[in-house]
Amino acid sequence: MKNFDVVVVGAGMLGIAHAWAAAKRGLSVAVIERSRQAHGATIRNFGQVIVTGQAPGTMLSHARQARELWLDLAGKAGFHVRANGALVLARNADEADVLQEFADTRMRQEGYRAELLSGRDVAGLYGGRLAHHCAALQGHDDLQIYSREALPAITRYLAGSLGVAFVTGTLARAVEGGLVCTSAGEFKGEHVFVCPGHDYLTLLPERFAPLNLEVTRLQMLRAAFETAPIALDRPLLTGLSCVHYGAFSDLPSALALRGTIQAREPMLLENGIHLLVSPTPYGELIIGDSHRYGQDAPPFNDEAVDDAMLDLASRALGARLRVLERWQGVYGARGPAPFSVMPVDPATTVAVMHSGVGMTVGLAIGERTVAGVLGR
Repeated sequence: MKNFDVVVVGAGMLGIAHAWAAAKRGLSVAVIERSRQAHGATIRNFGQVIVTGQAPGTMLSHARQARELWLDLAGKAGFHVRANGALVLARNADEADVLQEFADTRMRQEGYRAELLSGRDVAGLYGGRLAHHCAALQGHDDLQIYSREALPAITRYLAGSLGVAFVTGTLARAVEGGLVCTSAGEFKGEHVFVCPGHDYLTLLPERFAPLNLEVTRLQMLRAAFETAPIALDRPLLTGLSCVHYGAFSDLPSALALRGTIQAREPMLLENGIHLLVSPTPYGELIIGDSHRYGQDAPPFNDEAVDDAMLDLASRALGARLRVLERWQGVYGARGPAPFSVMPVDPATTVAVMHSGVGMTVGLAIGERTVAGVLGR
């Protein structure tokens, strides 16, 4: 029996968030991870912390708190973070209408730190390379982390500076009353936080079954400029994202935009495609994404989806791109809210994401859950 103040199951985004929140309070922490290194949604994403895209209320509050936590953690763990905000480009007048409505209403009402850029303003960026867009929204609070390097750096920091014990290559088989039974023996914690990602079957399936949860599979690309590279210093989105992100999606202009996309580019909505472009620290681009929902994530990619995303990115950037790498992202989806924090017994709490914004709000979920459960 190995005893700790806190045991966390899962070393992905939410698991790391809970482990950090507990460890910096001076508690002894063990993290149980089935893989040698977590390789789920946490490292397969864009690393975007899109505060500007979050709906007013809980999600915006969490995103704002998580932003400050990311900056603090980056300083301590020494990983790369961009704090230049993000740019939402309007490809046409319909998308510009959404950005204008947001700027006139919700941005002012809710205090989003952003500004609307005219076509002339956009033309002045990056040597005029984005001048074919008619407007843009500059979000000032948005961050970008290169997640495939950030997660190992955070793991090293938690283990080396805060004494967190990472038990990897170990399957947690059962959890109850603070006891975690694993393939490496039993671990006892005053409290256990279960953060299983999109695995709803291995632990506590009876808690997940009534929620009828699904997963979504994303197709993603890493690409390089073949012609005239742009020195991007922030993530780029387009108005396509406005029909997906909660800060915009319920605005009348966004609902009208959805109808226009359905009429003109139905394939984009059918495959849940909206363009996201994140520059890596090495001058490459992470491009995506698409969304296919179901009980499982089929392993077979649709080349037409990759072609559509690559075409959107090439047109947005006005450059030819060469694909370097392709992969799938998978995360939990279609739950009762963007995320759930569920008490199981007095010594066990489950935290799962039901949307793709774990990087944006995960650190705040961990901080608030640990503070609430442990009263510290």
